[in-house]
Amino acid sequence: MDIKTDWANIRKHFNQSFQSNFHVSIASVDSENKPTVTPIGTLFLNRNQTGFYFEKYPSKLPKSAKANKNICILGVNSSTWFWLKSLYRVKFDRYPAVKLYGELGKSRKATKIEIDRLNRRMKVTRWTKGNQYLWGDMTIVREVIFTKGETVNIGKMTSDL
Repeated sequence: MDIKTDWANIRKHFNQSFQSNFHVSIASVDSENKPTVTPIGTLFLNRNQTGFYFEKYPSKLPKSAKANKNICILGVNSSTWFWLKSLYRVKFDRYPAVKLYGELGKSRKATKIEIDRLNRRMKVTRWTKGNQYLWGDMTIVREVIFTKGETVNIGKMTSDL
């Protein structure tokens, strides 16, 4: 998978992953060289192999960024219909999971455009009390620069892709 030529498909995959999972998993390495995984529900991919996530709740990722900026993000399409259809056909019509490799960038104040993107994503839950609690005061983002994309292959089920 080429990070530049396949970027539109990667973005599409991660959007589908969010629709079924509401998060991605970001693996990082801390200052003691120990791996850790952080669920992030606010990752957004831009058009140019970069992205950002809102950094209100993660505590280990910012610390890891100081010691080792390298990360791997896993996005899994967990849609029940996607999986049932694929299991019945004994093949996937698109990859069930994609990994993105990259580096954590700087932490900074979110722009209005970034906050608007978050509000659009969370619009469906805006009437709930939890929406305001979780996403009401997101103001800080962490930039991410991606260098490599990789599909997750599952034997015969993905051999035609």
